[in-house]
Amino acid sequence: MEAANDFEMDCELKAESSPTVNEKQQKFNFSRTSSVGSANYASSSSAHNTEEEDDSDHKTSSKSKRSYKDRRRESHQLAEQKRRDAIKKGYEDLQTLVPTCQNTDSISAQKLCRVTVLQRAIDHLQYLMREKKKQEEELCMLRKDVVAMQIMRANYEQIVSLYQNAPVAGSVSDDLKFDVFQTIMDAQFQSFDKSVAAGSFAELSGCIINWVEDYCKPATLHDLTLNILSQLAQQL
Repeated sequence: MEAANDFEMDCELKAESSPTVNEKQQKFNFSRTSSVGSANYASSSSAHNTEEEDDSDHKTSSKSKRSYKDRRRESHQLAEQKRRDAIKKGYEDLQTLVPTCQNTDSISAQKLCRVTVLQRAIDHLQYLMREKKKQEEELCMLRKDVVAMQIMRANYEQIVSLYQNAPVAGSVSDDLKFDVFQTIMDAQFQSFDKSVAAGSFAELSGCIINWVEDYCKPATLHDLTLNILSQLAQQL
């Protein structure tokens, strides 16, 4: 009887000391929940790290884009500033070259606008072109005069050589020389009186120039002088 009681007590003690099925199930569920929670935490932390990395990459790319835009804007501003400086210097040089753009009075001196500088430069260039054309015309007239003088000189040298080689018949008086000069001048005055009008000084000047070109050519004077000398020679 006592042995049976002892056996029952041992069984109860073992039952109390050994965990029940429910307790084992709860422990299993807790461990599972802990593992799942830690896995979820790990996944969430990794996702958070990925988002931070994406944010940092986005910030880096945005910063690089902004820096590229800033560099491009700065280079464009520098190029534009160089262009403006070059234009400004060009206008300043042009203003120093054009006489009408130079301010002589420092008290009332005012800065000329660019339109005024360009217009005065155009006017000055047109003036220079007119002066150049005028000088070219004068140079052409001078060249013609040189050619005419050379022809006249050659004709006079020919006349002098002819009369130097001619036999001397006798001395020539001063009256005869004056008669020759007077005859030449009378013939020239007749053509001068017919060709030159004296209505105004401008008309007189133009007519005289035309008369000289028409009646004072070397060939014309040469023929006139030969005719006069021939007539005098016949009279002698």
